[in-house]
Amino acid sequence: MAHSTDLDIVNVTKRFGAYAAVNDVTFSVAPGEFFSILGPSGCGKTTLMRMIAGFEDPTSGDIRIRGQSMLGVPANRRPVNMVFQSLALFPMMSVGENVAYGLTCRGVSRAEAEERANRMLERVGLKGFGDRRVTALSGGQRQRVAIARCLVLEPTLVLLDEPLGALDLKLREHMKIELKQLQATFNTTFAYITHDQSEALVMSDRIAVMNQGRFEQVGSPRELYHSPATPFVASFVGETNRWQGEAAPASNGAISVRLPSGAVIQGQGGARQSALAFVRPEAIALAQDQISLGNLPNRFEGRVSAVLFDGANSSLLIEAPGFDAPVRAVLPQAGPLAGIRVGAPVHVGWTADAMKVFAA
Repeated sequence: MAHSTDLDIVNVTKRFGAYAAVNDVTFSVAPGEFFSILGPSGCGKTTLMRMIAGFEDPTSGDIRIRGQSMLGVPANRRPVNMVFQSLALFPMMSVGENVAYGLTCRGVSRAEAEERANRMLERVGLKGFGDRRVTALSGGQRQRVAIARCLVLEPTLVLLDEPLGALDLKLREHMKIELKQLQATFNTTFAYITHDQSEALVMSDRIAVMNQGRFEQVGSPRELYHSPATPFVASFVGETNRWQGEAAPASNGAISVRLPSGAVIQGQGGARQSALAFVRPEAIALAQDQISLGNLPNRFEGRVSAVLFDGANSSLLIEAPGFDAPVRAVLPQAGPLAGIRVGAPVHVGWTADAMKVFAA
């Protein structure tokens, strides 16, 4: 029988004494979905993952896999496998023995386990690696061995606990793409936890942003980035400019936010009185004169205080009167401002739609 969901978390709470590490969380994951839980250290995401895996019991609520409650079901009886940050490969075993280990524990014959392990290694791009020692592999190859060891058992759900955290930056960027491609190839449901927003945005079909034991917002990467539901999501997901001030309705239907200096900026939102305003750096237009900014409701003149060169995505930090922190804007690598230097005057502007305003 086909199920509409592979995982259902229903009003799950986990308390350690008076402290609620996970507080009344509810969500579902569809078959074949890459679902990520994103949040800072200590937000409760690892505790939630451990409850799904069966290493912790919830204080209240239910955990269902393909409609069946997992309450009271031990970890080794759940249709779930986990890839840890440390990978937990056995250094004394060969690659093939590592992949076949779970099969032999389930009573599969040695010959069949070896055959299935070799087939799985071929599918993850490691054909012919079965006799090698895991200690002789690169970091990326060890990642694929750990994933192969999970997938060979044909689990309903693969849990991944920050598996890229120990890799260097270059390899981590490569493995983000490779991990997503592997997941799509096998069409297996992945639940992934991370504190790295880039990992979540690149790989996920949907993301839950977690903070202090609760989900702040669940949505697609695009939804979270462009339509954050809370100030925490706006500040945690992606780079942003952030200002605090007093909000009031504007005549054009927007929200005006008066900063402590007296400068007034306009955005969209439902805040009244004390407010937080957020604008993405790439939403800020740059020009050599105010006329070039047209009729943007937010237009200011400032001076460049820093040029942050970072390959394809350089940034300008701009000191502008009325702003207590530099305005950050994306600097195109080609165009009239490409050669701008520190100290140069520059005009900045943005639309009201680009600025999200929340109650402080």
